Amino acid sequence: MDLVLKEEHGFSYIEEGEGEPLLLLHGLMGALSNWHDVVEQFSKNYKVLIPMLPIYDLPILTTGVRALSKFVHKFIKFKKLSNVVLLGNSLGGHVGLIYVLAHPGYVKALVLTGSSGLYENAFGGSFPRRESKDFVREKVQYTFYDPAIATDELVDEVFVTINDRAKVIRILAMAKSAIRHNMKDDLRKITMPVALIWGRNDKITPPEVAVEFNELLPNSELHWIDKCGHAPMMERPEEFNHYLKLFLDKLKK
Repeated sequence: MDLVLKEEHGFSYIEEGEGEPLLLLHGLMGALSNWHDVVEQFSKNYKVLIPMLPIYDLPILTTGVRALSKFVHKFIKFKKLSNVVLLGNSLGGHVGLIYVLAHPGYVKALVLTGSSGLYENAFGGSFPRRESKDFVREKVQYTFYDPAIATDELVDEVFVTINDRAKVIRILAMAKSAIRHNMKDDLRKITMPVALIWGRNDKITPPEVAVEFNELLPNSELHWIDKCGHAPMMERPEEFNHYLKLFLDKLKK
């Protein structure tokens, strides 16, 4: 399936299928293609939407996780969505958490995978030296259990991004905003069903982060995927989709 980007009213997004809305939020360095296998399977029974988050387009003074949450609300209102299942990876999960606290009436369930919001070890503790593609490759590989997932295409994409000064400034501002906006004290207020689907070998949001989310979110369930890093929907798509389907089927009962 080729994902086609739509452009409407200032939004760039993918929309496939019909049915209840499944809204996917990508991470800080994530691409829409990260969700390819989720879209392919679930667009048969759901309306799957992926808005391109304006990480590089926000004014520098408002670049942060709250601004992205407000953007998501504008998108949901624009598309007239209700009873949304919100699924977020990494920064996208963090944005989802902030969103459901502010607008719980629009969302019926939440799925988090490698979500920030409690603790994250971005880029293995350091930002890549921009001039070194080998260093960038090493840090992109750090995202996955299997370094082969870090293809030349993916490395080139990140390398180009972090050699754009305006983008780097916003990436750093967004990362700092995410670290400052710790969700620990707010998670007990989220009473909707939450599925945590986590790579057991995630080095960026390690397993203890998933355990803490599970302890703090009152209506959550935790599923582990072995031999898997920070982006299970990319690295282990079949297993990820299996757990996602189990959760979505349970919501229908």
